[in-house]
Amino acid sequence: MMNTKLFLIILIALISASCNTKRDLAYFSDTKSSNAGVLLSSDYQIKIEPADELTIWVSSLVPEATSQFNNIAPGAQDNSNTEVMSNLRSLNYIVDKNGCIDFPGIGKIDVKGMTTMQLKDYLVTQISKTVKDPQVSVILQNFKVNVLGEVKEPQMIKVQSEKFSVFDALASCGDLTEYGKREGVMVIRQMPDGETVYQRLDLHDSNITGSPFFYLKQNDVVYVEPNNVKQDNSKYNQNNGFKLSVISTIVSAVSVISSLIIALSIK
Repeated sequence: MMNTKLFLIILIALISASCNTKRDLAYFSDTKSSNAGVLLSSDYQIKIEPADELTIWVSSLVPEATSQFNNIAPGAQDNSNTEVMSNLRSLNYIVDKNGCIDFPGIGKIDVKGMTTMQLKDYLVTQISKTVKDPQVSVILQNFKVNVLGEVKEPQMIKVQSEKFSVFDALASCGDLTEYGKREGVMVIRQMPDGETVYQRLDLHDSNITGSPFFYLKQNDVVYVEPNNVKQDNSKYNQNNGFKLSVISTIVSAVSVISSLIIALSIK
């Protein structure tokens, strides 16, 4: 009778542990009671900040008309690939500490806080004063995100789109490992005023889509904390390693002493 009760207790404990493990690995587990719904939304517009690198290209039906707005000589695009790449690099503008760029043909422009689309529209308006139907391209070059911790492939991601979420970053790294803490995904961000802030996101909670940290910004760091299982295993391995080291030292010492005793006995 006692064995039967003990067996049932162990069985219930195993089933409970299995259920908890499944919940721990699930995203948006708070939505499991419904098959459809509406998630919160947040602003994902990337704003230009000091030290950003922008590539700006101006063109029109008459290339000579827009040459003054590019740091590249007219017709240079028809030269060798090496020269083209060199000239294209000259189209890059680094936003200074005051949030400005010095644009040829226009002068200093305060771009801090603008989106790339707003800057494009502004340049089109200014250039249209002297050029018919100008085409302007503005690309943010330094949108990169570092993903660290319990993901399958930690890496620095060069982002090609201005809409990039935490899930996009995790997917780019092969998702979390089974040891990743789903309720402990930290986003670290440097604010325009230089202050560094962080926010932990709980991937079980579908409301994170409304967080201002759900969509990532340039130079964000995403860190996935290890869960308790990983930490316990690490402590266990460290303790065992220390014990093995102590035992090895003792065995070595005993061996040396034994050798000395034998040597003295023979003499």
